[in-house]
Amino acid sequence: MKNVILSVINDLSTDQRVHKVASTLSKLGYRVTLVGRVYRGSLPLDKRAYNTKRMFLLFRKGPFFYLEFQIRLFLYLLFHKSNVLVANDLDTLLPNYLISRLKSSNLVYDSHELFCEVPELQNNPTKKKIWKQLERWIFPKLKTIFTVNESIAKIYSDEYNKNIIVVRNIPLLSNQINLKKLNKVNLELPTEKKIILLQGAGINIDRGAEEAVEAMQYVNDAILVIIGAGDVIAILKQNVIKLGLNNKVQFIGKVNFERLMQYTHHADLGLTLDKDTNINYRYSLPNKLFDYIHAGVPVLASNLVEIRKIIFQFNLGDCINSHSPIDIADKINKILNDTTKLQEWKKNTAIAAAELNWEKEEQLLIKVYEKFL
Repeated sequence: MKNVILSVINDLSTDQRVHKVASTLSKLGYRVTLVGRVYRGSLPLDKRAYNTKRMFLLFRKGPFFYLEFQIRLFLYLLFHKSNVLVANDLDTLLPNYLISRLKSSNLVYDSHELFCEVPELQNNPTKKKIWKQLERWIFPKLKTIFTVNESIAKIYSDEYNKNIIVVRNIPLLSNQINLKKLNKVNLELPTEKKIILLQGAGINIDRGAEEAVEAMQYVNDAILVIIGAGDVIAILKQNVIKLGLNNKVQFIGKVNFERLMQYTHHADLGLTLDKDTNINYRYSLPNKLFDYIHAGVPVLASNLVEIRKIIFQFNLGDCINSHSPIDIADKINKILNDTTKLQEWKKNTAIAAAELNWEKEEQLLIKVYEKFL
């Protein structure tokens, strides 16, 4: 069997894209190892069809964290056999590139976003310059490159004149078929109110969460459920107390994907409200959009190009015109009060899920990785 090592800088427990890729490669006949990080509060990993390695790092952030991670990943790759190396995002690319040259391994780059345009780098030109220089050095030398949507693929293709393969981060259709659904009581969700859901592994600044909470002042007969972690969660909780919204906003921490889908299934409306404050968000195609679709949940979203295409192609939701809390609340109230429209959108999510699923999307991966076998 050929050995493939996939590297990712984050916690493996919530990264569904690398999990799906690793599972596909395992089915294809590779001996797969997925390498990532572990935190003191990390969720345990469920049983998987491939090997995992979670590195505990002394540093959690800052330059020493990145330096430690690069060295640790380089040493791990150096002393483990690999025929194919898969670098997920720019922060894993350097060790993978160096080892691929040393060992003559095939190198695949999977870019989940426009890394140099993430909000965390926009106010730090020095850091952005360092990452951009690294990208400009290695990217032209890459032969096999994946990314998550057409807009990002075009940007990379225009800049580096490379062929970019688009594989969207779409759930398995079988996830919902095999889901043993719990009722609202089991999940401690209110049974008498409609549920508005905002979920995500990164509920961070400029993702519309603050406005969604403020909008609940004006929303009737519904509760906003926020599931996940991120750098604005503490601020959101403070705002809930300040605005007296304890009965209208419920927080659920980070949960594994199977548990998450239990909650998603009960939502009446799913939110994805990223702002157009940077190029990375402008061309984003959030995982939660597809999670909502596969759970049969209509969507209210920001009017961003990739999200808008999906929503209006399949007629499964609507877009906001502004991030004003009052405007968001007005949209939510109109949607939740129009049961006919909601049922139509809900019906259309099933049509979309039949088209947008990993079982179809993985065929693009298989064509590429079969060549290395």
